[in-house]
Amino acid sequence: MVVLQVIARMNLGGASKYLLKLNKELKAIGISSIITTGFVQEGEIEVPDLKKIKPIRIKHLGRKVSPINDLKAMIELRKVILQVQPDIVHTHTFKAGFITRIQRNKIEEKLGKKILFIHTFHGHLFDDPQFKGFKASIISLIERYLSKKSDRLITVGENVKLDLERKGISGRKKTISIPPAVLPLKLMSKESALNKFKIKDKKRIRVLWMARVTGVKNPYMLISITNSLQNIDFFMAGGGDLLEEIKKNAPKNLRVIGWQDAKEILPIADIFLSTSKNEGIPIAMIEAQLAGIPIVTTDVGSVSEVVINNKTGILCDRSEKQLIGGIKRIAEDKKLRGVFSKSARSLALKNFSTTKFINIHREIYLKS
Repeated sequence: MVVLQVIARMNLGGASKYLLKLNKELKAIGISSIITTGFVQEGEIEVPDLKKIKPIRIKHLGRKVSPINDLKAMIELRKVILQVQPDIVHTHTFKAGFITRIQRNKIEEKLGKKILFIHTFHGHLFDDPQFKGFKASIISLIERYLSKKSDRLITVGENVKLDLERKGISGRKKTISIPPAVLPLKLMSKESALNKFKIKDKKRIRVLWMARVTGVKNPYMLISITNSLQNIDFFMAGGGDLLEEIKKNAPKNLRVIGWQDAKEILPIADIFLSTSKNEGIPIAMIEAQLAGIPIVTTDVGSVSEVVINNKTGILCDRSEKQLIGGIKRIAEDKKLRGVFSKSARSLALKNFSTTKFINIHREIYLKS
């Protein structure tokens, strides 16, 4: 069996980690998995591990919408599919799913055979602030149309699955939610990490925000929260189109440090913070829990499937007031931090296993 995995770009983020793990585990059970992808956009960093697997590149494929480049990418992708002759084409995220499934009939005609088309939703697309109002309606129409060209849809999160079903988006067979497989990272020692980031006052509570510095992750709210909690140190780790703007407006107790290796930055954190407007199941949040770090987060998408409110962290609405209250509550209660820390690691180890992740994918590939 040959599976061609298609994704627009492999930037540092949850979707790329998910796909790299899937690719590795499929090969381990004897399924040939090949990744084809485009290129990251300005301000993004490509996952370093991609070089090891030597993906097939689609020259004109990327996240940015460009009718001319997207049309070229469709043609380039079709040539790759004809060359690889896969049994299954598995697309990831909106752009890749669109340029692939829209030409399903032509692809199968050129191949001279029927193949399976599977698509994974990695995020909660309809919560994305880029797709509001009229845009959201258009995206819903497109996804309903494309879903009819899909043998199976997969979501990274049960809440995302339910939202798709409410909007009438479903493949030819039942949509399946598959939680990601996430292993504990081999963390740098806390003392070494504190020294690496030149943290002198080790008694102050440290809050880590780690994501793409872009609108959907709501970094502006972090600035506002930081201004309200001057007795706490905040660290923003990530890159993106808003990075320089956030740097210019960052208060003294917010250090904007760009992309960082999670193994090195997680050990400094007493609390992990997410202000996001849109998430599937965020892998960075799971890695933080596996490191025993309590979470304070907006309750969006499938975040509630990762963070158990008042057990492994605190779920908040999208208001600044609630997020500040959650941070203060954990920061001021050392015993609570310990309880949350223990529960977070225990539940993450149980819920995001590799065995479950790969077995469900294998079953879908064989039975769709």
